[in-house]
Amino acid sequence: MTDISTDIFDKAQEALGYRFSDTSLLHEALTHASVADHRLRSNERMEFLGDAILGSVVCEYLFHHYPDYLEGELTKIKSTVVSRKICAEISIKLGLPDLLSLGKGMTGRGKLPMSLAAAVLESLIAALYLDGGLEEARRFIHDHMVVLIEEAAASTHQQNFKSVLQQHAQKHLDALPAYRLLDEKGPDHDKCFQVCADIGGHKFEPAWGQNKKEAEQKAALLALKSLEVVEIDDEGAIIVREELIIRNDIPSPTEEEIE
Repeated sequence: MTDISTDIFDKAQEALGYRFSDTSLLHEALTHASVADHRLRSNERMEFLGDAILGSVVCEYLFHHYPDYLEGELTKIKSTVVSRKICAEISIKLGLPDLLSLGKGMTGRGKLPMSLAAAVLESLIAALYLDGGLEEARRFIHDHMVVLIEEAAASTHQQNFKSVLQQHAQKHLDALPAYRLLDEKGPDHDKCFQVCADIGGHKFEPAWGQNKKEAEQKAALLALKSLEVVEIDDEGAIIVREELIIRNDIPSPTEEEIE
């Protein structure tokens, strides 16, 4: 296996905020298959393990910190924050791709692919886990992912008015909303649908949409307005008021969309 300088080790440990007891793990995590004398001695196996650890830690965080979010919402958030794009951005910000030991064919290609940047982040997460245990891996992931998780959670949840209405109805109305298709018009290839939200037999103002999913979201928003769970401020931002949590960065639909 190719040698990696002490300077590279120091930079890697500084970026990770951790000193390794077994530096051979760090060596393996920074060895790309293009330079390893055998693929089993490259970081590919560590990448596999690190990917699983990253996903597990993010899922654990979401499960405990977002108890009111539905499974579908949690999945969307997790998929966003563990994506190759996000992992590559974190890796590049920490300077991790520059620490990789690469074969000549890779070093002469100019800008390295994003997938390689993401892979070295995952392999180093595995190295942290193997040397310092799950707590060290979790610390590192939380340090760099929690802000991104919160941003993704806000974006996902705030725009899902059906989810907000369901949670409000469960907590305060002891019922679940249903969505009634009232009308549809237009040719088969360009139909519009009119839907209303129904909670316990009370039908709220209906809304039109280009598809049933869109109509249901708009109907849920109208129900939330009627229940005074949301309001639209002077600047057109939608404010969701649920148990004193104020969310004010949801794009406001136009009057035509609501009607």
